[in-house]
Amino acid sequence: MPRLFGTDGVRGLANREISAELALGLGAAAARVLTATTEGRRPRAVIGRDTRISGDFLSSALAAGLTSAGVDVVQVGVLPTPGVAHLTATTDVDLGVVISASHNPMPDNGIKFFARGGYKLEDAIEDAIEESLGATWERPVGDGVGRIEEDARTADRSYIDHLVAATGRPLEGLRIAIDCANGAASDIAPLALREAGADVVVINASPDGRNINHECGSTHPEQLQAVTVASGAAMGVAFDGDADRCIAVDHTGAIVDGDQIMGVLATAFKERGVLAEDTLVVTVMSNLGLLLAMRAAGIRTVQTGVGDRYVLEAMRAGGFTLGGEQSGHIIASAHATTGDGLLTALLLAARVVETGRPLADLASIVTRLPQVLINVPGVDKRRAASDDGLQEAVAAAERRLGESGRVLLRPSGTEPLVRVMVEAATQDEADSVAADLADVVRSRLALR
Repeated sequence: MPRLFGTDGVRGLANREISAELALGLGAAAARVLTATTEGRRPRAVIGRDTRISGDFLSSALAAGLTSAGVDVVQVGVLPTPGVAHLTATTDVDLGVVISASHNPMPDNGIKFFARGGYKLEDAIEDAIEESLGATWERPVGDGVGRIEEDARTADRSYIDHLVAATGRPLEGLRIAIDCANGAASDIAPLALREAGADVVVINASPDGRNINHECGSTHPEQLQAVTVASGAAMGVAFDGDADRCIAVDHTGAIVDGDQIMGVLATAFKERGVLAEDTLVVTVMSNLGLLLAMRAAGIRTVQTGVGDRYVLEAMRAGGFTLGGEQSGHIIASAHATTGDGLLTALLLAARVVETGRPLADLASIVTRLPQVLINVPGVDKRRAASDDGLQEAVAAAERRLGESGRVLLRPSGTEPLVRVMVEAATQDEADSVAADLADVVRSRLALR
């Protein structure tokens, strides 16, 4: 039976895989696991969500599950995932819950948890929650059940104040275009950037419950590219549905991805003496060009599996202060316990102001090698690591590329597909190798 939790919580089609019944059960199970050491006091939880219409019934079901287990719940409504993490870290709550499918299409939704202190759960804790689903347990009765309150205004204010303080310098004179993906950043991102002093041009900040991530945001930056150029903005930033990731564009409309953002911030942190151990933590999906640029800058890189929680685990284990993913999940541990798209945008903008250099110039530190990513759906992703024929094909591709490229074959942690990623010295070679490997994946891993 496949594991319920993926690389970032539980995710699937809302009201089918992610049902009210599942949310109710997860709420009660999470309460039993994450509040087991709160004897003598009533545990508390905070719940936030993105703008999907399914978030309404799922947040109600989660709150019901938590309160049925004796947990008091504060519902903060629409709030970015890192905002919920911030509240979990800075207020007296025992766990935080976010209802979001991040960058996925609107019909999907998901549930992810933060433990006390604002950190995502370790695999073992997720497994314990999954094992508790459906188990017999002693329910509290009478005044032992939890209570529900709503407090969106205080939550928003706390998070905005935190973001502005973390920026470190005023952004007066800097025009920034922002794409809020009609998601959780729609209200907060413009407010935070304006309070930091920026002149803000806003698009896709009118969520209707159905338009989240629809041809906008960090996975569809075309509108942002055009608006940035047309408005004369110095830079643009795009968030995903729950605003835990950010990609940027420079004044010409060229994409500045997570790898380049990490390169800019890592060199800035090193210059200020706040890049612990002169080390940047990245995932195996980061472009080889970032690794080469960091080596040239005297910065060591540590690689992890895909998922910002694995980046954070490596950061905490090594005492490192910066890490992230090519997709735009960036963690600055002095200010956040998880990837934070709004914080990333503010830190990047502050670096532009600090140096007086265009973002295009700053981002040029990273020369991206041609990279191709092919998603192969409709296959048995569980056999990807054990199929001998597929592994032989990967080895042959690696020999063909030599030291000028690399191959990464990875089952998705959130979707039923296998990802084939190839980097090479030329685009033609990357395209060719990736296409050949994708064909092998389709053939070898076909569903039986």
